[in-house]
Amino acid sequence: MAYIMVDVETDGPIPGDYSMISLGAVLVKPELNQTFFAQFRPISEQYLPPALAVSGYSREQTLGFPEPKGEMQRFKDWVAEVCPDRPIFISDNNGFDWMFVCWYFHHFLGENPFGYSSQNLGSLYKGLVKDTFDNFKHLRISPHTHHPVDDAKGNAEALLEMKKMGLKLKL
Repeated sequence: MAYIMVDVETDGPIPGDYSMISLGAVLVKPELNQTFFAQFRPISEQYLPPALAVSGYSREQTLGFPEPKGEMQRFKDWVAEVCPDRPIFISDNNGFDWMFVCWYFHHFLGENPFGYSSQNLGSLYKGLVKDTFDNFKHLRISPHTHHPVDDAKGNAEALLEMKKMGLKLKL
């Protein structure tokens, strides 16, 4: 097993009607030196300017990004390279990130190397500290910049800190 921390930026709330703009991932190991980054050309005419603004890109810039199918294949290949057995998808907000990544994998490649499940970093922390009101974000070292690699790395740092706090985690 290998944990792959993932973060996405999008131009709207749901895949299909809106687009994933960028994706960042990091293999969760103490070094945090195996990362992945992709940008995606929009798949629809719809976008919400405030959602797109979070990514730091303009609509004109995103229209020049690579086609999603090739980028999802690159991501699939990277996951296979860094994780020869079962990859585990984990993110800060897996309800959101997973929704886009799973949809894009199935829509463009017909399969998802992560299977049918994901894990939520915040929920792991809440269980670890036994407090559903507590938040893990103070465990990040890297700044939260809304660049998906930076944010995935910060979240991976938090997961590694949780391991030090007693979370049983195979790396």
